[in-house]
Amino acid sequence: MEVMTARNYCAVTEFFLAGLSENPELQLPLFLLFVGIYLITVAGNLGMITLIGLSSHLHTPMYFFLSSLSFIDFCQSTIVIPKMLLSFLTEKNIISYPGCMAQLYFFITFGIAECHTLAVMAYDRYVAICNPLLYNTTMSSQIFTSLISGVYIFAVLCASVNTGFMIKIKFCKLNVINHYFCDFLPLLKLACSNTYINEMLILSFGTVNIFVPMLTIITSYIFIIDSILHIRSREGRSKAFSTCSSHISAVAIFYGSAAFTYLQPSSVSSMDQGKVSSVFYTTVVPMLNPVIYSLRNKDVSVAMKKILERKKLM
Repeated sequence: MEVMTARNYCAVTEFFLAGLSENPELQLPLFLLFVGIYLITVAGNLGMITLIGLSSHLHTPMYFFLSSLSFIDFCQSTIVIPKMLLSFLTEKNIISYPGCMAQLYFFITFGIAECHTLAVMAYDRYVAICNPLLYNTTMSSQIFTSLISGVYIFAVLCASVNTGFMIKIKFCKLNVINHYFCDFLPLLKLACSNTYINEMLILSFGTVNIFVPMLTIITSYIFIIDSILHIRSREGRSKAFSTCSSHISAVAIFYGSAAFTYLQPSSVSSMDQGKVSSVFYTTVVPMLNPVIYSLRNKDVSVAMKKILERKKLM
């Protein structure tokens, strides 16, 4: 293989992605499964963005955050799944070194953006339930725009730092990545230069991007649950708890799989376990989010019916 410039400190120009499974009998079933997941993900998330954009009564902070989450989920799944599908169809799924670094960069960006968007959404629900009279002031257009802009800026900053240090690593061992996409841990296993700084960055940023949003979510829900318990109407309490359970279930799947993958020592972690947990937050969560956050929502159902009625009248 050609040797890249010394500037990149890399002895390889391309990597081979091992894929999710090497069992020949599973390739076609897995391909069909993930094609289905990807189609549902794309339809669900782009449909949600379009629906929110076309429905004026959904132009509120809550649905602005939902729209942003759908955009993140669409991008995250598009970064990972199409390349994964190739591994089921080809004997050797090749990805170039620049392509691998680009995939890693955007994977980090949208992964971190999702972590903090979930936290912002929890804060939005806290304000709506605990301080409803101040909601319009607290969640003004300037504030919720600043919140989501801050999420993306911080995500880009983290991705730039992590990817920048990853580019400095020298890869001179086997160039087969034991994963279905370019991720931190499997890439570090191929390094033949010191990876201490990279491991510390992963642990530090992983801790910040998991525990800070989780702390925000937990704190918000402590106050939310306290407020719900003071609601006299049984129907009101049931409706509020239903909304909370949907959000909490998605948060548990996303943060649980991410923490399982990144917040354990490299000597303990198993790449096969990492692949399975990665499937949850790279493919399953983006598919489920439109359902658990929006399709069960009455406002969304009403908006969808109105749009369908408009098409019938045309």
